Amino acid sequence: MIRTEALEEYAKALKLGLKEARECQAKNLSPNPEVLHQVAGELAADSSIRIGLADIPAHRIVGTKTAGRISAFSPSFLPLLGRDTEFAMKWVDLCAAHLTEGIREPIVCYEYYGNFYVQEGNKRVSVLRYFEAPRICGIVHRVMPAPSEEPRYKAYLEFIDFYKCTAMYDVQFTVPGCYARLCSAVGIPWGEKWTTDDVRRFRAYFQYFREAFIALGGEALTVSPENALLVYLEVYDFADLGKVSSAELRDRLQKTWKNIEARAFQKPAVKTEPPAASSVNPARLLSQMIVGGERLNVAFVHNRTAAASPWTRGHEAGRMHLENVFGQNIAGQNLVSQKVTCRSYFCADTPGESEAILAKAVDEGADVIFATSPLLIGPSLKLSVQYPKVRFLNCSLDMPYSTVRTYYPRVYEAKFITGAIAGAMARNNRIGYVGTYPIHGEPAAINAFALGAQLTNPRAKIELKWSCLKGNPTKELFSSGIRVISNRDTPDEDRIYTDFGTYFYNEEGKAVALGSPVWKWGKLYEQVIRAILNGSWDSDKSKQAVNYWWGIKSGVIDVALTDSLPAGVRYLAEMLRTGLIEGRIDPFHRPIRDQNGVLRNDGTHTFTPDELIAMDWLADNVVGHIPTLDEVIPASKATVRLLGVFQEDGP
Repeated sequence: MIRTEALEEYAKALKLGLKEARECQAKNLSPNPEVLHQVAGELAADSSIRIGLADIPAHRIVGTKTAGRISAFSPSFLPLLGRDTEFAMKWVDLCAAHLTEGIREPIVCYEYYGNFYVQEGNKRVSVLRYFEAPRICGIVHRVMPAPSEEPRYKAYLEFIDFYKCTAMYDVQFTVPGCYARLCSAVGIPWGEKWTTDDVRRFRAYFQYFREAFIALGGEALTVSPENALLVYLEVYDFADLGKVSSAELRDRLQKTWKNIEARAFQKPAVKTEPPAASSVNPARLLSQMIVGGERLNVAFVHNRTAAASPWTRGHEAGRMHLENVFGQNIAGQNLVSQKVTCRSYFCADTPGESEAILAKAVDEGADVIFATSPLLIGPSLKLSVQYPKVRFLNCSLDMPYSTVRTYYPRVYEAKFITGAIAGAMARNNRIGYVGTYPIHGEPAAINAFALGAQLTNPRAKIELKWSCLKGNPTKELFSSGIRVISNRDTPDEDRIYTDFGTYFYNEEGKAVALGSPVWKWGKLYEQVIRAILNGSWDSDKSKQAVNYWWGIKSGVIDVALTDSLPAGVRYLAEMLRTGLIEGRIDPFHRPIRDQNGVLRNDGTHTFTPDELIAMDWLADNVVGHIPTLDEVIPASKATVRLLGVFQEDGP
């Protein structure tokens, strides 16, 4: 009776296998499993490290060590040979054994980059995968990939450390830092040994999540279930995953689906200019003419008050600009138009407070929410999933969420100009620079400043200090004999003084301001709101995350020049500014070597926005380094952990 049943199962498995093979051929894909020697190369496949007995996720068994047996199987190890073959009879015998007492003998296989290639036990794999066994016991030999600077290799080295703590092959990431993020989300510190209960719980929860993800069509995405899990855990707690019903889990997944889809792209779409007039939706314009257009309630959420923070004060000035643009001045009083109303919320300085304040803004009718601190990205993400009709924006750079758009000025353009000013004013070829955080975009700003200084003083050296490290960087630079210093940028265009911008010390030791990049948040907010009102906000149908990274041309950042600046230097600064606006000048379109002498640009090309944002090196005339997470002071760690250039430093 059991053998008859096993014969019937083989017929079903054969039908599925032939179907899978035909579908692969129609897509110009191989109809058979992979071969390790072809994937890893002969030498790599022949050198291995014995790992020992392990529970192998069945779906990660993707091939065989050699090509001798692959014609008998489809890519998922379903049979392809006829029912009257010796292979079929052996498969049926194994199937009968599985139906009575189970298959217990481990397979022998080789692991390469987290995938497995069978040496002994192909038919055992075939039977067990047909019956949807989640894991298969095997004796594993690890084939180490060749050393590389590729992210995939760096991530694999992290996997080896992860495996030492968990003995799990269930998750495989290709980007550094993901394993640490996963451990953080699960609640186990990176590098700490997992207990048997920890492993059992994670496997059960992950399998539950994976099944729901696949049921919703996840296999059609280029996003793996483990990457989808990371996105999910940015909104929901891991501890709740095993408690929610199947219906609730599917609902949660559907709410986060846009952000999961966005992970299919390696990087967000960086928009370097505001939407062009040609992208305006004609139907939306007609609607505005007939019924007066869309009414928008705009909320600004800050983590500090304007009195306590120049950063918040600058964004509040932007909010007032928005009110002036869309309001009417009557007898000296500003009346906000019926089309746009604004409201500010303060002190969103803890995760709990932030979520509560953002929720309050939604409850009070906000259609658009500007969260003005990068540290508000997490709470903004959670609320954006709950309220998909509200437009959320966060003041940060390089965030991969399609439900929260991010915005930030191209500071490096203004820094190029102030660097040229500093080079012209430095008397001893030494210029100080105070960096803020080692985050995305900051090395580009430092390098642009250094290249600008080199433009007016080929011998200029930029001595780099950081405000996020211990000590007093300005005092240290002055004490070392430096008299021209670039300090923090001013986030409030009405405040130009020596705590911000570029300045020099005169013969009396008094600081004299020269100029500073100024952040014109009002211009940015105005253009975002206009894009929403005219429909160009919705014109981008891509599933990719959107980052606004606008520059001097769009008016969102500029350089304020003081009266202390000599006339000739002022003229040069204005020429550079005009050249940047007109696109005739690119600070990085020139030969550039880094501190190690590596040629980063031979002068024939320009850097892409992604390359500028992710820049993690310093030009050869910069003296100093980019600090790691371990070096920064505790008060700065949250920002660096979130936006740091070296993302693999921590979760």
